Amino acid sequence: MLREANSSTPTFEVVPVTRANMPMVASWPRTGWENDFGWPGTSNGSNVNVIQTGDKVDIVIWDSQENSLITSATEKAAPLSGVEVGANGAVFVPYVGQVYIRGMSPDEARGKIQSELVQIAPSAQVQLSLTQGRANSVELVGGVDAPGAFPMPSRNYKVLGLIADGGGILPTLRNPRVRLIRGGTTYETSADSLLANGERNALLMPGDTVIIQQDNHSFTALGAAGSEDLVYFPKDNLSAMEAVTLMGGLQDSRADPKGVLVLREYPVRALRSDGSAPSMQQVVFTFDLTSTDGLFAAKQFRINPSDTVYATESPIPAASSVLSLVGTTFGITRQAQNLDN
Repeated sequence: MLREANSSTPTFEVVPVTRANMPMVASWPRTGWENDFGWPGTSNGSNVNVIQTGDKVDIVIWDSQENSLITSATEKAAPLSGVEVGANGAVFVPYVGQVYIRGMSPDEARGKIQSELVQIAPSAQVQLSLTQGRANSVELVGGVDAPGAFPMPSRNYKVLGLIADGGGILPTLRNPRVRLIRGGTTYETSADSLLANGERNALLMPGDTVIIQQDNHSFTALGAAGSEDLVYFPKDNLSAMEAVTLMGGLQDSRADPKGVLVLREYPVRALRSDGSAPSMQQVVFTFDLTSTDGLFAAKQFRINPSDTVYATESPIPAASSVLSLVGTTFGITRQAQNLDN
């Protein structure tokens, strides 16, 4: 390993991880997480609905005036049922024409229609009820007991309220993740983080889609450990020490606790030469679990999706064997990632 690190033309970067350099390593770009948009914070909206195109309103016009243009002598109420709000934001009211009500609350729309009727029916009174259309609803897809489209009960409808209306997150999902699709942007967080932090209870907007799925992020476990396999993340923040535990621990008869490796590949755009980021795409982080410093560093180091955690065997015959082992492992990792995708 030292031979590769000191080579004039190294093929990968070797970083022994200690408590001293953990702040630097922790500041390097994270890898393996597809979403870079974070998650919107919470806010408060209006506790009333706002009428949108595609909504339907039921209008009842009451007029007791004799010789009314709207009502008859025997029926003092004229119902207009299921009137759809058009693309121009208006509804048609007889003897009045187009009345623009998009963007209004139901009470504001009722007042607007009533004021438009004053010239032909000064004593008329209006009742209005709203049935929301798809443009005034949000969708909850998968991961709950009752997914579907949900009309927004108000403009103060939030993610946790939507999930509750859908019956709650299924308990069988592994580390469930919540995605919020808004226009062309996808936000993502874990369900644990959403439930633990009220600041993440994002305010929904009409047309939002919320998707709940189990987490399929994984790392590859190889070498002298309890298992060699893809290991799925049970939570978002997973330390190197926890990863070793999930691998089944180090095998006493084979593993070298001074040679636990984490192999990671960075995109070219993440590379830097000033230490603020890796200088090469392929990086091998090394841990010495026989020292207190190494143990604490392993507890602080975060495993990223698509990492490979390799428990080397003891004793290591030569540096050339390690170089061969690491090169082969990077190839195995790519194959595993391709199969997983």
